[in-house]
Amino acid sequence: MRTGSPRHPTDVFTGVKMALLRPLDKLPTLDVATILLLGAEETLLQQLGAAIIEQCEGMAKIQVHMASSLPLPSDRECFRPRIDLIVFVLSLHSKYSLKTVESSLPHVDASFFLGKVCFLVTGARNEQNSGVHLDTVKKMAATYHSPLLFADLEVKCFRVSMAQRLIRILQICAGHVPGLSALNLLSMMKGPLDPSAQECD
Repeated sequence: MRTGSPRHPTDVFTGVKMALLRPLDKLPTLDVATILLLGAEETLLQQLGAAIIEQCEGMAKIQVHMASSLPLPSDRECFRPRIDLIVFVLSLHSKYSLKTVESSLPHVDASFFLGKVCFLVTGARNEQNSGVHLDTVKKMAATYHSPLLFADLEVKCFRVSMAQRLIRILQICAGHVPGLSALNLLSMMKGPLDPSAQECD
């Protein structure tokens, strides 16, 4: 059996070496920003991705990529654009959702955690029925020095509001906002939002 190094694990079924995600391993594309939505909740990711695309009409081009887990296969690396922002999406109603994110985090280069990663929690409004404690996710975000966001992605107005916010974050991470960088964003977004503060018109 072939084995891979800890930083570049090998898929034991295909023998394909997997890629460690790095933010600066590719040159940026002019006026293009790329976001990676990652999580086990496939339907929610697709709905959020669609909302982002709808909300960015008429703006600089935004590419939305989705993955259920990391690492990503390196045989597609040459076709993959530079990723400007990774959003780990977790549902408090699924322990598998948490495990997926936990197992994916080691495949992200440390430099991504300088403002180009955030955790997005859904299901916090019904925490009493959750299988994952909110404190667990808060500790994870604190450990990786990354912002923690909340949105009930099953509700359209919350989903659209979060899509708009992620677009603003992405534009900063991609360097499309003069005078602001991902590091500036990290300091501005310190501390999690209150999940109970969400409102829907």
